[in-house]
Amino acid sequence: MQIPGVKWNYDRSELIADGVVHGIGLVFALVGVTALIFYATVWASAGQLAAACIYGAGLVTTLSVSLMYNLWPVSKTKGWLRRFDHSSIFILIAATYTPFLQRGWTDPFLFGMLIFIWAIALFGVFIKCVFPGRFDRLAIALYLAMGWSGVFAAEPLLAKLSPLTLALIVIGGVIYSLGVIFHVWEKLRFQNAIWHGFVVAAAAVHYGAVVTCISGGVI
Repeated sequence: MQIPGVKWNYDRSELIADGVVHGIGLVFALVGVTALIFYATVWASAGQLAAACIYGAGLVTTLSVSLMYNLWPVSKTKGWLRRFDHSSIFILIAATYTPFLQRGWTDPFLFGMLIFIWAIALFGVFIKCVFPGRFDRLAIALYLAMGWSGVFAAEPLLAKLSPLTLALIVIGGVIYSLGVIFHVWEKLRFQNAIWHGFVVAAAAVHYGAVVTCISGGVI
């Protein structure tokens, strides 16, 4: 099975490099999420624990699905995995926002933004699952728009999050955005592994932001 405009013909070296990047990311995610949820169970509020679980599930699921999709042989199954892989990016973005917006969900604007982010994520999952191979540019635009929509919440979040947390959120966003360059640069060798390297690096920075957010106090 082949989808027009989709590159799947990576050579062995590219696949190995991509597998290594994914493997490293997934192992660290499993360890990090386990530690985060344990910490939240002991020290955080019920709301923060729920947010940490949502974030952790989104991170681990996204990296797991991406690993399967990118290493799976070209077939009909790979076509279905592509739908899930691209859908999971929407879920990861919304899941990453959840711990930060949870800290301020008593603010009507921040609570409304949390609902809005998840609504866009579900819309993205819909177009990726129902219209595979179509609207890819729209999906990339939505990824970036969702990621940077946090600037509208910057002012109310200043009172809820530490400067370190906010700085890590921005740094992670910049890394993700720079990685998009390689995501669309399909003629570059090792393009996929480089793109996923940016994803893993950005996810690590955002993990640090979530940890500082959860440990910043109990609401």
